[in-house]
Amino acid sequence: MTLPRFVSLVLIVVTSGLTSAYAQPAAYEVIARLGLEESDLAARDMPGWTPPQAVIVMVDGPDRLAWYQEVLPDDITLLPARSNREAAQLAADNADTVKAVVGFCSAGIISAGPNIHWLHVPFAGVAPCVSIPEVADGGYLVTNMQRLAGPQIAEHVLAMMLYFARGLDHYAAAQAEKKWNRFAASPADLWAVNTKTMLVAGLGGIGTQTARLANGLGMRVIATRNSSREGPDFVDYVGLADELPVLAEQADVVINAMPLTDSTRGVFDAAFFARMKPSALFINVGRGGSAVTEDLIAALENGTIAGAALDVQDPEPVPADHPLWDAPNLLITPHMSSFNDAGRDVFWVIFRENLRRYVAGDKMLSVVDIDKGY
Repeated sequence: MTLPRFVSLVLIVVTSGLTSAYAQPAAYEVIARLGLEESDLAARDMPGWTPPQAVIVMVDGPDRLAWYQEVLPDDITLLPARSNREAAQLAADNADTVKAVVGFCSAGIISAGPNIHWLHVPFAGVAPCVSIPEVADGGYLVTNMQRLAGPQIAEHVLAMMLYFARGLDHYAAAQAEKKWNRFAASPADLWAVNTKTMLVAGLGGIGTQTARLANGLGMRVIATRNSSREGPDFVDYVGLADELPVLAEQADVVINAMPLTDSTRGVFDAAFFARMKPSALFINVGRGGSAVTEDLIAALENGTIAGAALDVQDPEPVPADHPLWDAPNLLITPHMSSFNDAGRDVFWVIFRENLRRYVAGDKMLSVVDIDKGY
């Protein structure tokens, strides 16, 4: 169930069936604004759930523990940790009572805590967690932070696109040389963005936010998603994953916003880049492993595509002597597109809200499909 984006707090509380003595209005506002999804089943109806006695929780300071405790019954023991190593030690020391870990997931934690049932991953990407054999077997409830950074990453995507679309790479170079040159970029190469088509590969949280902003600029937006052909009104066409190469032929800019799974690894290869327009851009904010780095470099060097922008790379971090640094018409940012000046309040709100729900046995937010890997 996806809660409506624009809905009053009262309507959310009445229609969602999530009323609780511990419910926090701030959480409901975040859920509605980001379109976070609830599990179909309540936690109490999931195999393996029992009322927890102790939970390991990520903290960032001495006040965080008390802040968590405000929404929990007094008999819940919270064990604060700042790293996977600390969490694993706490799991070992409290093996009989720890049922959940909020903010950490590692093989060490799994082996140390035989009674752990719920793992909340502090990122959208869950590959390191769900690749642990015990987790991959489906014996754990795993939730993550999907959609939380969507608005900021979508803004980063548009900034990267406009950097090339308006020739800012050329004008930045001219400024560095102290040259006043109105034609540093050829006027014929500068886009009228509202005449262009964007293809969003992966119409999830990041992809949907990106599509919304692109539509606001007047762009035609097409997209793919793995689950269905359904999409918001501001997306002109939604295809399934196998339509990606064909849709690439229509696009002036291709955005990768997909998670890294077995089916998305290496999708953007030489054959894919050959389907793109020679004037098109490729932007990757999904995962570096979805693109074949050598093929991307070749596509840039050969003029197969006009340019690329990567906030995620393969390898990452990029070594100083790697050929990516010398590829033409390439913009690299070091996996920081989620950074912003609004702080991490939303991050902590979702941590606490999912903790509250698990302890109460309610429906959980952002449950990961272990088989799909996201």
